Amino acid sequence: MHSRSPSSRSRRSPVLRLLGLGLLFSLVAAACSSSDDAGTVTIYSGRTENLIGPILDDFAAETGINVAVRYGQSADLALLIEEEGDQTPADVFLSQSPGAVDFLDGAGRLSTLPDDLLSLVSESVQDAEGRWIGFSGRQRVLVFNPDLVASADLPTSVFDLTAPEWSGRVAIAPSNGSFQDFVTAMRGRVGDDQTLEWLRGLAANDVQTFPNNNSIVAAVGRGEVDAGLVNHYYNFRFVDEDPGHNGVNHQLDPDDPGSILIVTGAAILEGSDSPDEAAQLIEFLLGESAQRYFADETFEYPLANGVAPSGSLPAAEFSGVGDLDLSGLGDGLEGTRNLISQAGLQG
Repeated sequence: MHSRSPSSRSRRSPVLRLLGLGLLFSLVAAACSSSDDAGTVTIYSGRTENLIGPILDDFAAETGINVAVRYGQSADLALLIEEEGDQTPADVFLSQSPGAVDFLDGAGRLSTLPDDLLSLVSESVQDAEGRWIGFSGRQRVLVFNPDLVASADLPTSVFDLTAPEWSGRVAIAPSNGSFQDFVTAMRGRVGDDQTLEWLRGLAANDVQTFPNNNSIVAAVGRGEVDAGLVNHYYNFRFVDEDPGHNGVNHQLDPDDPGSILIVTGAAILEGSDSPDEAAQLIEFLLGESAQRYFADETFEYPLANGVAPSGSLPAAEFSGVGDLDLSGLGDGLEGTRNLISQAGLQG
């Protein structure tokens, strides 16, 4: 059995200890082989079951490896792993964004991935030390209703949305993880003062708040709100299920914080009892069938070398996973949530 003691690298401040949110998760076990020596891999997944579950089922069916999954918010699961310490049952951590895996990396909880896994993706979508790797990507966009917003009036920057002409017309999901990832990235780019000023500007401009991306896209399609800040793939799914859905994605300027590119990360826990099975799982996530699933079924950007995105997606260049590095922010995601609260924005 491997030791689970943290590495000797300096530990970052455990910024996620202050989260104080209840853990929302379910434990799902898939036993797809009757073999006694099939092996089991335990996954803590910040990706929701509807997004990642089908691929994990396929992995279990094709390899005979039993899969146990614990679902929850990425930040909350990272905190749980740190609290469990050497006793965590997790072998693999799948994170919705780089921030949570970066926290665990700084805490010395991640092992170095094998070179043959790292070679499957560009260096721009893996940790510089090889501790974690991206397997799918998404972009922040402004989804809008073309019956309510003229193309000529679309903004070029997310900062334009605090202007009087957008009063009461924009939706956000302040309690949602993807919005918080985006605000965290904004803090890293423009600083806390300008980020807080923007959040307060939204609140003063009668921004509409929703619980998640899906509800924003649905409301935009129904004409209940003119536009909303979401991840790109939600509107593609709505159109795929209902071609009459009246929502269109608008990409903000490439250098604008509103168009941030975010990768979904995978890592193996230090001292995993099933490192071989864990590596097989990550290899499967980067394989052709899983990558085509992310491209064609969930409308994300596949990140494995040589796999093209869905033809309906606009071009996007994932230039580096460092966009959401929390190490320089001190209070990380907790600081982001505090800024959102200070601005008077509630989910």
